[in-house]
Amino acid sequence: MSGEPARRVLVTGGAKGVGGAIVRALVAQGFDVDFTYRASAEAADALAGELEQAHPGRSVRARALDLADRAALDAFCAAVEETAYFGLVHNAGQSYDALAAMMAQDKAEAAMQVNFWSLTQIAKGLMRTMLRARAGRIVVIGSVAALQGNPGNAAYAASKGALLSYIRTLAVETAKRGVTVNYVAPGFIDTDMMAPYAAYRANMEKQIPTGRFARPEEVAGLVAFLFSEPAGYITGAVLPIDGGLTAQIGVHR
Repeated sequence: MSGEPARRVLVTGGAKGVGGAIVRALVAQGFDVDFTYRASAEAADALAGELEQAHPGRSVRARALDLADRAALDAFCAAVEETAYFGLVHNAGQSYDALAAMMAQDKAEAAMQVNFWSLTQIAKGLMRTMLRARAGRIVVIGSVAALQGNPGNAAYAASKGALLSYIRTLAVETAKRGVTVNYVAPGFIDTDMMAPYAAYRANMEKQIPTGRFARPEEVAGLVAFLFSEPAGYITGAVLPIDGGLTAQIGVHR
């Protein structure tokens, strides 16, 4: 990107964890980045300040947004749809664990709003400038839960499965206009979100062929590659980053 004006990327849920690692990787790759956060204002402001200081000339902006708030999301989309974004990374997500027979519809719908519907709305607005420019990258952070069944994950898996079906269609619709759309499917990642499962971690790691959780930087590295020039022919792809978890038959001796 040397000699060219920096291209701008929007990352949802970018204040910390995997999202923070993605923001770091994209800024290091030469992009200007806007990222949303819901409640982590202090972490978001600190990350933006740190990256602008470490990468002079780069613009890094933290923007408060609750993707579950439809009115706030409408206002956000109206404000950014004329911005010339080169790319979008939908990383923000909301979990909801319940057996299918016990699933509460309001909680399932809340997860679907954050995980799926918010992406469709943001992408619809940002795609206009991408299609006009005949260049753009969209990456969705999904989950291996969309690829294989897991008890208690019905609502979450359904929302991530909806993302998968959506991006495949979107990839076909936008390919001739220079926009790529891909789905990254992480397994277990070593972030604060896994803290409630600390008591089960050792057993979970035994079931992963590599024997460990992913580091946020490993997921971010894959996203950064999808924004690179050599990845321009990759679209509609589903890319598990799960240490081999989805490659194995779930029978343990």
